[in-house]
Amino acid sequence: MKTEFSSFDEILAILPELPDKLFVIQETLIANLIMLSEIPSPTFEEEARIKLLLQRMVECGLVNVSSDEAGNGVGIITGKESDRNILLVAHADTVYNQKTDHNLSVLTDEIVGPGVADNSLGMAVLATLPNILDALGIKLNSNLVLLSSTKGLGRGNLDGLRFFMDNNKLPLEAGICVEGEKLGRLSYTAEGMFRGLISCRIPEVLDWQRAGQNSAIIALNDVINRILEIPLPRRPRTTVVLGAVRGGKSYNVMATHSSLRFEVRSQDSDMVKKIHNRIDEIVADVASMHNAEIDFEVVSSREPGGIDVGHPLVKSCRQIMETLKVQPTIRPSMSEVSELISRGLPSVTLGITEASNLHDLNETIRIKPIYTGLAQLIAVLLAIDGGFCNEPE
Repeated sequence: MKTEFSSFDEILAILPELPDKLFVIQETLIANLIMLSEIPSPTFEEEARIKLLLQRMVECGLVNVSSDEAGNGVGIITGKESDRNILLVAHADTVYNQKTDHNLSVLTDEIVGPGVADNSLGMAVLATLPNILDALGIKLNSNLVLLSSTKGLGRGNLDGLRFFMDNNKLPLEAGICVEGEKLGRLSYTAEGMFRGLISCRIPEVLDWQRAGQNSAIIALNDVINRILEIPLPRRPRTTVVLGAVRGGKSYNVMATHSSLRFEVRSQDSDMVKKIHNRIDEIVADVASMHNAEIDFEVVSSREPGGIDVGHPLVKSCRQIMETLKVQPTIRPSMSEVSELISRGLPSVTLGITEASNLHDLNETIRIKPIYTGLAQLIAVLLAIDGGFCNEPE
């Protein structure tokens, strides 16, 4: 396959035949996917999965294979020019704990199992990328820095990636965040966000004069009603999502504990701060009214930002998808790309295949579209490497 390109159009011209050429790595890719998927990797406990990824990188001849103090796994595919680097990121953690059965079922055109789409497939792509480039005869000018980041989900708050970026000494040209789902996904902006946990506790000694009038559920309900009364502007687009409510033990036992998990998003960071401050006030007022102890904790947060829709990286990604007959799905991201663009690194998130039943035990990916997703990734790498995604000076 041609590997030197004098124009972006030449890259587009090879795309129609590229998915078929990638079938040769199916056995390696699926083997990597199974091995990685079947190792539990909940947030803060990714060490075993990272260790296996590093072993695969060493076997493929990568240099500077290591883990850092945050537990991130890093390996470099060397290019022809030592001063150019492209960062590829796939988070290592999943939402499933050690007790979950992590075995996969490999069917004719599907693979089923917990975390297979989010984000075991992303890690498997990193593990297989050296084999993919060898099979295609591609040697890039740029080094590819392959990073499997830890502590990405929930309370992890992207701490693994943040540690890597704080301590990285390599000059980076661009970043690509690799997610197993969804083919056509194109994220290059992030909304301001925080995820909050409100926990309510009341005295366990039952006051019979107030029975039925006061409980942790009633107090939390007051908090929820008052959050819903906060005026939200259409512009900047702002939302409050009440995600999960828990509380109580049984029919005839007054609830002494309750909790609310929720998320606030806005295109404007000041609006996020205003809502945060208003919720602080609501919690204090309701706690006083109900003689309750109510705690408000921010679990994770993001700053808004991104690159412009007219940026050459975004335009190249859209043209590549359209050439592959993939409909781009453009949406803001709360994932790793939000951290990269907040630091001024032109970056996008790309999905590899079609998936369903996300975050269920029967999470499912389709096999055939994977090769279109990989063709998309290779084309974007070629475009960045060729300098076709740089902004004009």
